[in-house]
Amino acid sequence: MRALQRVGVDSGPIRHNSGTWARRRRFAAAIASGTCGLALLFGTIAPADGQDGEKSSFPSMAPVEQYRMASRSEEIALARSAAPASISSDAGVLVLGDRGYEVAVKGKNGFVCLVERSWLAPFGDSVFWNPRIRGPDCLNPAAVSTVLPVDLERTQWALAGLSKDEMLARTKSSAAAHQAPAPGSMGYMMSKRGYLSDVDGHWHPHLMFFQPHAPMSAWGANLPGSPLMGQEGGPNEATVLFVPVDKWSDGTASTDTR
Repeated sequence: MRALQRVGVDSGPIRHNSGTWARRRRFAAAIASGTCGLALLFGTIAPADGQDGEKSSFPSMAPVEQYRMASRSEEIALARSAAPASISSDAGVLVLGDRGYEVAVKGKNGFVCLVERSWLAPFGDSVFWNPRIRGPDCLNPAAVSTVLPVDLERTQWALAGLSKDEMLARTKSSAAAHQAPAPGSMGYMMSKRGYLSDVDGHWHPHLMFFQPHAPMSAWGANLPGSPLMGQEGGPNEATVLFVPVDKWSDGTASTDTR
């Protein structure tokens, strides 16, 4: 895979749970309403359009230009805003090119930052083709080697003009979608400039931890009073853990109550 070679990561298969976008929005809704039943927020998501309660305004891909940012420098800055400067200033940065993500800045610390687009959401999510989505994410070295490759592969498919159904079919047979994340895989999503949906905008600053499949009880997640939230997924899916934090990547306090 050419994009993987450019990034300098292992092109071996991975298993990446892509159901995080809708779960973040469900958690945001629960915060606003005072809901405490976290199990309702992180339930299994069926692969059907509009699964998160939002009707999609984008049943197919918009013109590719709508997914691009105004300039390469703007995209680099937004990608780096995912994590504190102490991490992102030495991280590699990817930007969206004609055929996939391309290396814009070669990193020094093993981290890679990028701005995720809507096709990295679950296939049944209403935002899947929404060209307004911008998700700054900064992955640590373990996630770069075992979580990032599937995002690069799906982006290549999207830019090659594959439909959602065609992408889903390829995912089912893709080696890149069936290996557990490496131990310690995690990502920073702490940008106040991100845009994860038309409903919640940037949501809360948070960290994501990608783990081989394990029950939530092994982590004490989703329990009353626990700051840790997560999604176990199916038997062959990764466990994704969420830790909201109280500051944005620039150090300012997060006062968002959504």
